[in-house]
Amino acid sequence: MTTKSESSGILAAVHETAQDLHHAGFIDKRRMRYFDALCLDPIPPYTREHIRALRDRYQLSQTVLACVLNTSASTVRQWEIGSKHPSGPSLKLLSLLDRKGLDALL
Repeated sequence: MTTKSESSGILAAVHETAQDLHHAGFIDKRRMRYFDALCLDPIPPYTREHIRALRDRYQLSQTVLACVLNTSASTVRQWEIGSKHPSGPSLKLLSLLDRKGLDALL
């Protein structure tokens, strides 16, 4: 059985090979996007404390964060009390906010 670091190394090698084949013309752009997507780092789960820390970092109210993430204020409120957890596009946008900052979403 392979460990996570071994599979990451394998994916990196496959991705590098795919890039070389793409540059040589053997793999089209569409197939290359597929290989790019395979090698993305997984998005970590966001706890209620982490979401609150993001709001505090950018000095946003729950309502403003909801507008930035295109969700409702009650959803952000439920994330912060722990009755719901972000998923799908909201999770991706939270990750983007965390990594790139508020300007990346505006």
